[in-house]
Amino acid sequence: MASKYDVIVVGSGPGGYVAAIRASQLGLKTAVVEKAELGGICLNWGCIPTKALLKSAQVFEYMQHAEDYGITLAQKPEADIDAMVKRSRGVADGMSKGIQFLLKKNKVDHIKGFGKVAGSKKLHVTDEAGTTTEYKADHIILATGGRSRELPNLPQDGKKIIGYREALVLDKKPESMVIVGSGAIGVEFAYFYNAIGTKVTVVEYLPNIVPNEDEDVSKALEKSFKKSGIKVMTNSAVESVDTSGKKNVVTVKTKKGEETLECDVVLSAVGVTTNIEGIGLEDVGIATDRGQVVVDDYYKTNIPGVYAIGDIVHGPALAHVASAEGIICVEKIAGENPQPLNYDNIPGCTYCSPEIASVGMTEKQAKEAGYELKVGKFPFSASGKASAAGAKDGFIKVIFDAKYGEWLGCHMIGANVTEMIAEAVVARNLETTGHEIVKSVHPHPTMSEAIMEAAAAAYDEVIHI
Repeated sequence: MASKYDVIVVGSGPGGYVAAIRASQLGLKTAVVEKAELGGICLNWGCIPTKALLKSAQVFEYMQHAEDYGITLAQKPEADIDAMVKRSRGVADGMSKGIQFLLKKNKVDHIKGFGKVAGSKKLHVTDEAGTTTEYKADHIILATGGRSRELPNLPQDGKKIIGYREALVLDKKPESMVIVGSGAIGVEFAYFYNAIGTKVTVVEYLPNIVPNEDEDVSKALEKSFKKSGIKVMTNSAVESVDTSGKKNVVTVKTKKGEETLECDVVLSAVGVTTNIEGIGLEDVGIATDRGQVVVDDYYKTNIPGVYAIGDIVHGPALAHVASAEGIICVEKIAGENPQPLNYDNIPGCTYCSPEIASVGMTEKQAKEAGYELKVGKFPFSASGKASAAGAKDGFIKVIFDAKYGEWLGCHMIGANVTEMIAEAVVARNLETTGHEIVKSVHPHPTMSEAIMEAAAAAYDEVIHI
């Protein structure tokens, strides 16, 4: 293995491995430094294994409602959390091995160990045995990602108070669980554990769950959760957790006063924090701001030859964002002329049931920005495909600028909407107007034709509601 490279990427998550492969494709001699499993948190402890668990929960729910589809089961289905976790880990392991294959295929070296910047062109890598080796590279890209954020009053012990990693591999189903935080991680685990029979309570400090979403979407998810048996407490905060007894005693401050909850497990899902400790930022003077590395539009830090992408820089902490940043970064290094990333057109997806997908402004944000709006909404209850699939919950909401027809925002809640949001992303990127969406023939019967119907509703041309 060489000691001198054109590019060394520290971290092999969706930002790191994508940047490394693209760098190699552009003719740069490249290596990736990774101390744990290839693929980072996303493939091993985040995006992929959670989706595997959620699919198991969905199949279990289908089986419980088999008679709705004209199917009689010989016996009542049971949720085997051990088998679900085993399948989830198998999916994650397979994806990690796939990254190993991709790196090898693209002639990217894998350096095992913990990387630390030692200068503008120097990187020290310490392996498991504690041996440190110096590598040189003209360009060092930091892609060290993030981890579960801990609150001082919720110290995680891995058993009674847990983070998302432990939630992925519990060896038995908890009878009850309190989930603190209702972002994507919180509501995805709320859906999963409720589906397999755990009594779930979600505690959210803000007035709405999934608080970054359009208010109509937040209210629809809360209604769906309550219908499925999940207790939702908004405008509430966990004050303390007493873990001394057999059950956790959780004290929650609400608008009406304090409320006490008992549960087997508390899941802290209050966001992520950056992995920037020990990677040499202070040693070489790399600038940071509120725990994130300061970079320009092409992810250069203030130190020549050092770059940063993904969760450790500004912007949403999403896998697809990190990948896009990595590609832009290395294309600029290679002398190409990539366009800076448009952070206003980043889709967000949440994989609870019903799913949530969105891009652009919420209705509230658009109004605050001073736009005169045309807003259209089409419910899946009016969709033939949704009715046939037994998935009538939810809707698609579109927001256009009334003056020019600019597509300002798109917000979806319902079955498989995470597979549909890309239409809005591409259309917005191409500056497609609302009327052009109305006049673009969508296939019938599909869930996606609801996008056309919602656009038609915005222009008072809707047919099916």
